Amino acid sequence: MMDAADIVDALERVITDAAPELHGRGMYGGQVLEREAGVAATLVGGYFVYKAHVSFEFSQGAQLNDPAGHLEGKGKARRHLKLRNFRDIESKDVAGFLAQAVAKA
Repeated sequence: MMDAADIVDALERVITDAAPELHGRGMYGGQVLEREAGVAATLVGGYFVYKAHVSFEFSQGAQLNDPAGHLEGKGKARRHLKLRNFRDIESKDVAGFLAQAVAKA
């Protein structure tokens, strides 16, 4: 069974370590991450809790290098990682994708 609180706590640590320059704020029922606080044009992504997983979404995820095929989504720009347990944070390389997303933002 998924413990969303543990996943979110771990995600927040990853964000702080990998991209301390990002600013988080509650929006769309989750937490969005921006390079400049309160400026939607600087949105990098965010995370959202669902019943069976936590989704970590990247605004320009289609531009990210994903040789292992972890990113999901078929839209023009957005991609997401479905995190169903604590281990997915490392195995799906959230920190690596976040670093890529920040570098491209």
